[in-house]
Amino acid sequence: MAHAEFLFDFGSPNAYLAHKVIPGIEARTGASFRYVPILLGGLFKRTGNQSPIFAFANIPAKMAYEHLEIQRFIARHDLPFVMNPHFPINTLMLMRMVTAAAMDGGFKPFVDAVFRLMWEAPKKMDDPAIAIAALEEAGLDASALHQRSQDADVKAKLLASTEDAAARGAFGIPTFFVNGQMYFGKDRLREVEEALAG
Repeated sequence: MAHAEFLFDFGSPNAYLAHKVIPGIEARTGASFRYVPILLGGLFKRTGNQSPIFAFANIPAKMAYEHLEIQRFIARHDLPFVMNPHFPINTLMLMRMVTAAAMDGGFKPFVDAVFRLMWEAPKKMDDPAIAIAALEEAGLDASALHQRSQDADVKAKLLASTEDAAARGAFGIPTFFVNGQMYFGKDRLREVEEALAG
């Protein structure tokens, strides 16, 4: 079975959109995606990159086109999406929590719940009280995950994953790897699928 890596951070709307399309790619190709949590802010610092809202702040036409491409992608795949009114959100807490879930169990339900609470029924997910309450309501033991996320091994794992992503050439999110080849952006998912099918 072919495999792909999906490097993600919950703070990226494009990562959410990729997440929603990945199951269809898996069904069509028989491949599987391994989700790799990384800290986007840390990746930006290591590579000298920055968020489009800052990079293109003085290029209104570029930002307008970015929004148009998002709307086209949403329409093409018939996806639910609500721009989080609190964007940009500091995702350090969430990325440590999902790293803890990856290490200890309950990873997929946590990923699904956080992406939904970020980009379908958006909440201020960098507020610990709000995030934990929303995740507990979704049936997750968020309090335990939040506590676990403070442990040194969890912090070290997230840092190592972020540094490894930069070392492999990643500079933003979403990034995919198939057979050692890197693909960046949700608009490269067609090429990712072709690589997996081939």
